This record gives sequence, C-alpha cells and structure tokens, in this order.
Amino acid sequence: MKNPNVVVLGAGYGGLMTTVKLQKSLGVNEANITLVNKNDYHYQTTWLHETAAGTIHHDQTRIPLKDVVNMSKVNFVQDTVVEIKPEEKKVKLANGELAYDILVIGLGFEPATFGIPGLEENAFMISDINSSRLIREHLEHNFAMYHNEEEKNPARLNIVVGGGGFTGIEFVGELANRIPELCEEYDIDKAQVRIINVEGAPTVLPGFDPELVEYAMNSLESRGVEFITGALLKEAKTDGIVYEKDGKQVEIPTMTTVWAAGVRANSIVEKSGFENNRGKIEVRKDMRSPEYDDVFVVGDCALIWNPEGDRPYPPTAQIALQQADTIAHNVKALVKGHQELDSFEFNSLGTLASLGHNDAVGVIMNNRKVFGWKATFMKKMSDNRYLLKLGGVGLMLKKGKFNFFY
Repeated sequence: MKNPNVVVLGAGYGGLMTTVKLQKSLGVNEANITLVNKNDYHYQTTWLHETAAGTIHHDQTRIPLKDVVNMSKVNFVQDTVVEIKPEEKKVKLANGELAYDILVIGLGFEPATFGIPGLEENAFMISDINSSRLIREHLEHNFAMYHNEEEKNPARLNIVVGGGGFTGIEFVGELANRIPELCEEYDIDKAQVRIINVEGAPTVLPGFDPELVEYAMNSLESRGVEFITGALLKEAKTDGIVYEKDGKQVEIPTMTTVWAAGVRANSIVEKSGFENNRGKIEVRKDMRSPEYDDVFVVGDCALIWNPEGDRPYPPTAQIALQQADTIAHNVKALVKGHQELDSFEFNSLGTLASLGHNDAVGVIMNNRKVFGWKATFMKKMSDNRYLLKLGGVGLMLKKGKFNFFY
C-alpha cells in the first residue's frame, strides 16, 4: 500500500508549524509530506511593520525554510498555487500539478481595498517582505529628494497610514522611532514631518481595552503621531488622499500612503469553489472544511466563531500556531487510520501591541493589563518563544529579539 500524499499549501505561521510538527511525528515510510510555497523562506508577518519602517533589517524578518524544514523528510516545492481542485484531489501550480490524499490550506491573506478609488494603484501595503522593503526605500527616497528639489514639497514628508488596527498602530509606532533618524540623516527639521493615522472607527485599536487605547494614543501623540478617527478614506491619489469626516471631505497632500486597514483570505480559496463565508472556510471542530474530509484549513483562510461572542476569532499568529497543533495531530491520526480526531479549542495567551521598540500595551493571562517597558518585554519574549518552538535554541539566538532595555 502506497504512502498517502500530505500536501501543505503555504509556509506562513500555520502552514510551516504544521509541516514542522508532521516531519517530527510521521516517518518517511508512513507519508509523503510536500510543502508548497512561492518563496524559499518564511517571513514573520507580525514583524513586517518594522521592516517597512526600517527599524529592523528584512533579513531578521526572513527565515530560510531549509533552517527549519528537514528536506530529507519533506519534499519542498517552490511554486505558486493557482487553483485547488478538491473534487479531483489535485492542486494546480504555476509550473505543474500535485495530487494529494490529505491537504492543508494555509495560503494566508491578501489586502482588502474595499473598492476605494486609487488605493490599489497609489497606496503601499504591508503584505510581505518585498512590499515592506519598498515602503522603507520609498520613505528614504522622499527624505533624500526633499532638499534636492528647487521647490520644497511638503507632500514628501507627510506619511498617511490608513487604518488604526494593530498593524497600523504598530507601524506608526515604528515610524515614530525611525523619523528622527531619517531627519538627522537627511538634515530635515522633524517639525516638518507629519505621521497621520486615519481610522474609520471612533477610536484606534477598536475593541481593545479603553485604558490601554488611551495610553497608546498619548504615547504616540507625544512622539508626533496625529490621529484622525471617525474618518473614512474616500480616495488615494499619487500626491494626496481624500478622507470624509462629519460629512466634510478633506484632502491631505502626501506621496506616501500606507494601507493597513483590511485583509481578506487568499482569493484562491473562493475561486476554487469551497463553501465559504466572505472568502474564508468555516471549518469544523477538527479544522476540516465542511464538505471535504481530506481538506484541513489553517490561519487566515480558516473561520472559527468565538463561542463567547457573535464574531469570529481574529486571524492572529497565536491562533494559527494553535490550529497547527490540532491539524498536525489530526493529519497523523488519518495517516495512521485512527478514527477519532481532536477538536480545536483556542486558548488565548493575551494580546500585545508594540508602540515602537521601547513601548507597548497589552492584555495578558487573566486579563491583566500591561504597558510600557513591561509590555515591550512580554512582546519580545513572545516573539522569541515562537522562534524557539519553530526551530529550537539555535534559531531563537540567530533571529530573536534581545534588546530588552532599549
């Protein structure tokens, strides 16, 4: 009897951790494990805002797959997924096709622009390593150009970030650290630079603890960040944005608009004909899709309702890693012919938001609020814990964050 083909699509948090756990729990004589990813590296999505601001080098954000995947146990295919054919149990790639017996979909997210005119053409997105590097280089270019034009253009020094959720707030926090360095390097008065955050909700970090939101806003405003809340972005132009607040439209001249206000599950899921809820697959308790017993879904593509509320859990790295535990266990059970599969239960370890390299806010175990240096320490320890879990002490020492005191 031939070994079953286990195919994992995507090397994000969920897909990669599933692969690493499977390579440890299944022998080469039990299953053929294949990992498909368009790059030969994994990147830490939760660090991309730092890469975009230029506060860490992109190589720290990137982890070569060969450093954590045992290539003698896992067949790695570097290719782009084009379509999933669940009825045929096949995956169409840009350069070929794969057959599977068990499939794990971990294709991640893509930006959601909500049809806002000009956003796709004129705004930057923090979506992967290359898009983040582009933002960093664009910022440096504008600062460099400011004194090299006869007529000074303030739009070069106005940075607009659309969205006051976690990504937007963490990004402006990094910008607040980075801008003074850029001003010194390019001989620009910091008072001429504007960091503007535009959020549609009445407050930033919607749904977060109000006391911590107030702390975050005060911390960021003291470092030069401007907040425009209750404002909807109406248009993004090459040289400015238009937002609407209280029925009035206002234009801000800017050559740097960064959109951080929405993501959606990879559109391949919807295009492949899976039963979905706004592009996501509403998985069963065992993390399988509703209509296919051989398809598991992890991370941004999976929809799981929070039993304590009327909304789904947000797609965080934390939940993706816990989903990977359940999926790896259940894939192993199917391969070995066990009938009972584990049910997924999310155990929240807390939520932490960075406000730059030496400030943060968060809620940790038992709803305990933390802020300032203590929250920063917890955030960096959380990042290091993931690296330890993924690749052991060696990876943590190589890529971890140990600058706890500055």
